[in-house]
Amino acid sequence: MDQRPVLIPLGGFLGAGKTTLILSAARLLRGKGLKVAAILNDQGSELVDTKYVQSEGVDADQVSGGCFCCRFSELIETADRVRAFEPAVIFAEAVGSCADISATTLRPLRMHHSNRFRLAAYSVLADPGLAQELTGSRPDPDLAFLFRKQIDEADLICFTKLDLYRHFPKLTGAPVRYLSPLTGEGVSAWLDEILSGAIETGTRTLEIDYERYAGAEASLAWLNCSVAAVVNPAISPAQMVGMLLDDLDAALTSAELRIAHLKLIDTTPSGYVKASILKNGGNPGVDGMLDASPAAAHELLLNVRVTGEPETLRRMVEAGIAKIPGHVEIKTMRCFSPAAPKPEWRIA
Repeated sequence: MDQRPVLIPLGGFLGAGKTTLILSAARLLRGKGLKVAAILNDQGSELVDTKYVQSEGVDADQVSGGCFCCRFSELIETADRVRAFEPAVIFAEAVGSCADISATTLRPLRMHHSNRFRLAAYSVLADPGLAQELTGSRPDPDLAFLFRKQIDEADLICFTKLDLYRHFPKLTGAPVRYLSPLTGEGVSAWLDEILSGAIETGTRTLEIDYERYAGAEASLAWLNCSVAAVVNPAISPAQMVGMLLDDLDAALTSAELRIAHLKLIDTTPSGYVKASILKNGGNPGVDGMLDASPAAAHELLLNVRVTGEPETLRRMVEAGIAKIPGHVEIKTMRCFSPAAPKPEWRIA
């Protein structure tokens, strides 16, 4: 038998459901007795998704400080580390603003590392609501550019959130599939298809203006931070997350910063809760132990992506954190716009 793990690359814009799909697919694979691992990727460090995936019992590591293309050597090192867990399948989730994955990551993997991994088709996930907006008549030009480039290089386009939508915009290019990572609908069929090897990977490469690409990514402000809080009286992680999420949503909306993705996770001795929103005033998606009891000590990770200036975003988040009742310490905070991408490899 082939002992190489299958590496399943996932792309798609911020909030498309990549991490939720990893966890849904992991449950199916582990039900068949297969070990699963995941590699998460971000422009910064202190990742909510890595903490969340690990909290769900999946072996996970991360490539931080840049996208897979700019940190290709680190991606290989990270993949070798997770191979120590002897997984049959490794999911690799690309940064939500990243494009040109096929030429800069998939083809170098296939050309130089096929002895280590079997590479599955590149699935690009699309949120139907965002897809409708960004292919409509008046989209944000930078976000629309990134979204279109991601779709153009997909081996397989997957509309997510089938539990919320039944009508989908028409996207040209690769074959289209429909699934719901939240309910599991369509996930098993998607897994069977990509694991069968029936769809070749890395077949679609982009004609891409890197100056335009860098400008589109730089339109986003990126904030990652970690916070330790001791509150009195004790509150539950659900209360903490709900309070902070509402305050930040209101503050960012007031400052006219468009939310692309806001997510946070609160870990306490009684359990954890993760919540996220994809737009200003959006309904939050919530996971974790919603019935966890009140606790005094809270460890928070916060990741925010907005269109706007980093310094404005920093001020809004610092003000929101300052409202937490009790002793609060910001342990780490990094706020920036992504640097221009500089791939280690590009095989077009």
